[in-house]
Order: sequence, then structure tokens, then C-alpha cells
Amino acid sequence: MDVVTDPANFVAPRAGTAVTIGAYDGVHRGHQLVIDQLRRLAADGGLDSVVLTFDRHPAAVVRPESAPKLLTDLDQKLEVLASTGVDHTVVVHFDEARSKEEPEDFVREVLAGALGARVVVVGEDFHFGRRRRGNVELLAEMGAPLGFEVVHVPLLAGISSTQVRRLLEAGDVAGAAELLGRPHEVRGTVEQGDQRGRELGYPTANVGVPADILLPAPGIYAGWYDGVQAAAISVGRRPTFTDGAAPVVLEAYLLDFAGDLYGRPARVSFVSRLRDEERYDSVDDLLRQMALDVEATRAALGWVPAG
Repeated sequence: MDVVTDPANFVAPRAGTAVTIGAYDGVHRGHQLVIDQLRRLAADGGLDSVVLTFDRHPAAVVRPESAPKLLTDLDQKLEVLASTGVDHTVVVHFDEARSKEEPEDFVREVLAGALGARVVVVGEDFHFGRRRRGNVELLAEMGAPLGFEVVHVPLLAGISSTQVRRLLEAGDVAGAAELLGRPHEVRGTVEQGDQRGRELGYPTANVGVPADILLPAPGIYAGWYDGVQAAAISVGRRPTFTDGAAPVVLEAYLLDFAGDLYGRPARVSFVSRLRDEERYDSVDDLLRQMALDVEATRAALGWVPAG
């Protein structure tokens, strides 16, 4: 997949393109349905398939006080889009000026002009441009004189980025994975912690996740570290050792692993929820529960260490 970071730098093929537009946060199964339709129409018409997306969620600019936390950062989104087989992804820098752009200007200058669109494929609830005035009807009205047709794809019932967020906020990582088509994954850098896990015999990787990325609800989870290493994952405030005002942190205990991970990038994916976060009256009680969590993780993932 070719990635272009500005529509002005895109070289449209002579035959033209089939384009879909959207934030594509999470690239969930509903998004994948739209892209499947895009690729079929592109193949039928001898066109290149293009996903036009944004470098940030538009809500972060339009209404930052209520913008949703992200399911994927930009790199993740591009990786998942590449896995769909689309030919090109064009990334639009979304800022205040772009948020005030009239939808007609966007259609003429970006879709028909820079991208050479011959087909535009969108979900039936698609809106764009200033005050979300652009929609399927406007695209269809402008499409004929500008040389493109518009195809709208019915939504998959119950599948949306909003619904994925609701499931994660409730701790239902298995339900979120069903809608995403894969486990929810967050990324960050392993940071120096307070070394308490090492002292307890369960050294953890403290992963600093950017504040705009959505973590599941506080609790204990089974999942994967860097896609290959089984991990018992804690998301929460460590109530046995801190008060309720402590920041939420992500700690991953890697099963049957020894090594130094400080400063390294990390990917943590959530497969199943094991239990709620709890406060224990003694360290011994906590240690007993941690041992149970490790065995529950081993069972949930079918983990058998190599060798």
C-alpha cells in the first residue's frame, strides 16, 4: 500500500480512482465492509482504490472538550488499512482551516481534482465539511458533473467506533474484538516504574500509553505483548498501594520471560478480561491472587513456553 501524506502530492492514475473517506478509527468490521466494496468496484472499473483519512480525529479539532479517545493511533490505522489490500491511503492534515472548509470545495479540489475520483464509496451515515453539511446526497448531486458516481454502503448493525469504545469502557475486550475483527491493541514505551513488581517476584513492563488512546476499563486481562508473548495485564490505579486518585497505569507481566525492556516500544493487546481490579488487605493476599491471575492467563491463551 502506498501512503501519501498530502492529497496535493498524490499522482492520480490516468484511469482514475475509487475513493472512500473517513476517520476510520479502529478500522472495524463495518469499515472493512466499505473497503471490500471499494476494492471490488475499483477492480471492476480498472481503477486504483484509495482510502482518504485524517491524521487526527476531526473531533479533536472541532470539539476537543468532548473528542473521543482513539482506538488506533495513525501508525496502527495505516497498518490495518494496508492489511485490507487497498492500493493507496492518502492522509489529510486536519486542522481548524480544514474544519471550516465548505464541502463543495473539498469535493471539487480533493476528490475530483487531486484524487481523480471516478467512484466514491461511503457509509450511509457519512458527513463531511463545515458543520457536517456534506453528505451522500451532496456527493451524488456533485458527482455527475464532476465525473464520479457515488455508492453508499449500508451500515452493519451494531458496529461502529462508538460501540467499540463503549465495550472497552465496560471492560468487554472480547466483545470489542468481535467488532474490530482483532483484539484491541495499544502502543507505548516501557517506562521506569517503582520496581514494586520486581520486589514482589512479578516484574512488569510499565507501558506509557498516550493520553488520547483508549484503555479498557480498570481490571486484570489476559493478552499478548508484541503479538507473541503471553502477558497478564493490569489496567488501573494499584489500589493496594495507592489511593483512588492515582493515575491509571498499564502494567504487563510477561509469562516465562526474563529481560530488560526499559525504553523499548511495546504493543499490548487484550484478549479476555479475568477480573475487576481489587484492593487487598495484605501483600500476601495480593501475591496469592497474582499467582491465580498468571495461571488464568496461561489457560485463556493456551500458552506453553517455548522449549
